[in-house]
Amino acid sequence: MSREDFDSYIPAGTSLPELTLKAVLVGMILAIIMGSANAYLGLYAGMTVSAAIPGAIMALALLKPLKGNILENVIGMQGAAAGEALAAGIIFTIPALVVIGAWESIQYLETTLIALIGGTLGVLWMVPLRRALIVKTDLPFPEGIAVAAVMTTADSEGDGDDGGGGSIWMIIGAALAGLVKFSQVSLNIFKGSVESVVEAGKYYVLGQSRGGYFYGGAAASPALLGVGYIVGPRIASFVFAGGILGWVILTPLILLSTGMPEGAATAVDGFYKIWGDYVRYIGVGAMVVGGLYTIWGLRNNLMEGIKEAIIGIRGGQVESKKRTENDLSYKKVFLTIGFLVIPTFIIYAWVSSAYAISGFMAIVLVIAAFVASAIAGYMAGLLGSSNNPISGVTVAVLLFVSILMLAFGATGIEGMTVVILMAAVVACAGAISGDVLQSLAAGQMIGSTPYKQQLAELFGVIAAAPVLGIVVKALDSAYGIGTKNLPAPQAFLMGGIVEGVIGGEMVWPYVIAGAFLAMVLILMDIPVLPVAIGTYLPLTLSIPIFSGGVIRSLVDRYISGRTGGEEDEEEGEPSDWEMAVKQSGVSPKEEAHRTGLLFTAGLIAGEALMGVVSAFLIIGNIDLSLLDKAPSWPGMVVWGYIAFLIGYIVIRTFNKARAEEAHSET
Repeated sequence: MSREDFDSYIPAGTSLPELTLKAVLVGMILAIIMGSANAYLGLYAGMTVSAAIPGAIMALALLKPLKGNILENVIGMQGAAAGEALAAGIIFTIPALVVIGAWESIQYLETTLIALIGGTLGVLWMVPLRRALIVKTDLPFPEGIAVAAVMTTADSEGDGDDGGGGSIWMIIGAALAGLVKFSQVSLNIFKGSVESVVEAGKYYVLGQSRGGYFYGGAAASPALLGVGYIVGPRIASFVFAGGILGWVILTPLILLSTGMPEGAATAVDGFYKIWGDYVRYIGVGAMVVGGLYTIWGLRNNLMEGIKEAIIGIRGGQVESKKRTENDLSYKKVFLTIGFLVIPTFIIYAWVSSAYAISGFMAIVLVIAAFVASAIAGYMAGLLGSSNNPISGVTVAVLLFVSILMLAFGATGIEGMTVVILMAAVVACAGAISGDVLQSLAAGQMIGSTPYKQQLAELFGVIAAAPVLGIVVKALDSAYGIGTKNLPAPQAFLMGGIVEGVIGGEMVWPYVIAGAFLAMVLILMDIPVLPVAIGTYLPLTLSIPIFSGGVIRSLVDRYISGRTGGEEDEEEGEPSDWEMAVKQSGVSPKEEAHRTGLLFTAGLIAGEALMGVVSAFLIIGNIDLSLLDKAPSWPGMVVWGYIAFLIGYIVIRTFNKARAEEAHSET
């Protein structure tokens, strides 16, 4: 199916201000904000949240006082999405260099250059592929449709909730979560988590009497409540199940056989020692198999994506007089891609001193970035950016490059460094390309000019990359990569793979156990990656994620009970682009759902950004503590109140919308 004759919301013959200074500046500001927030969230919870819809709402809110039109709003949204995607690529890989000991701390210059090169490659590769993957296919682009629906609804209603009133919930959520985080970390009024270990009897094991232990704990994190609400009860439950497996079953069993580790000051410290040395490697093994299985299960779609990509390149530039079909010059794009081999080679040679290998790998990287971009772009169109298995793609690239390095005889820390840096560029390219295609799809529906969107995405990359280097370095300095305050699960996974393949350093029995766990989950048709992440993460993080999923389930049940199933047919993702540009209002159910998403997205952004601010205060030795020893219970009370507030706001919005709808009908 072709979309060449699709009628966009703004006709191709209509010309409006688009790539204006105010739109570009708003996009760059949002790139920095969303990139910083997602960098913290990804390192803290192992998950990132798509910025497509929150970015669209924030762009609408910021550009409304400046009288921005809908095409300028698209440009602003591009920046937010670029920052979020680039953060995912960086935090999945760069911290692995700290994990394996190649870097003592995050290196700012190298991180920034990798982000710039990877992000730019991701944007450029999507230029010749736009027509092949958007115009020439019937891929649904779920988040692109959602963004188009939000923007066209706000535009048609003028002062609709999406443009003004709705965004207030995101602001309230951000302010509330930011205040909680500041009280926890900087003011030290109450602790950010509560955890305890209790002895659960004595057992005779291996000829000795050993104590049994039970661990429990939870983080008073508004952001993780928001993550659980957004991902929904099913995924949140799988994450929680992995946490129960790792912390309530496996760790106590290991303690029964080994006893409490020497040097552990408390039982909680002993639990974290066992988790860090053994249990988290079970999560690593499960994540590796889960990522590879994801790639295998999508093999037909991935091959189709590469096929469409090659067709797009071989087809050459399509000359068109239609404004909505004008891309950046293919010639300039390919020249720039070729030029990027040079700085890539310089970086690899700089950090490894292996010049011949670095030159070869720089060329391989450009090809790998194309393949990853094509795969990520196709999968973003099919499943959405939030469900894009970019970590699985990165794992596959990491294994391939590791084997190549072994073939060259490049071992040791230098070889591992080059492998991870290659994976970092590919991860950034893949994450950005999926985001670019989703945004271009939204622009296609609305009627944006492609080359102006592509330039806006590049501006977003340029704005976010230097700041991400600062933010990740600050987070590492303040909290420590790989600690319970900043577990960095994907980076630990990447580092573990490289150490295992090239360095030969891996706790293989536990990795293999994790691999078999993944196989069992696959046979049971249970998603592997959420369970693996739950096993890897501290249980204190899994519980608030699960709690957010429970709140979502309760709210959905309440709304479904009041609607009597009358809107069940609207549950799936939209498949018709015409619905995205239809000028109509939303149902009470949709309005309540949107309010919940905005509020929880605000919780995520507020806590994450304040986490970054607090990190800089820690680095600057600025002590604002009000208490020497903070209690735990006030934080849990506040956290419980916010959990109640999420459900209350959504239900209140639904009931209010239902009453207004009934009044208008009468």
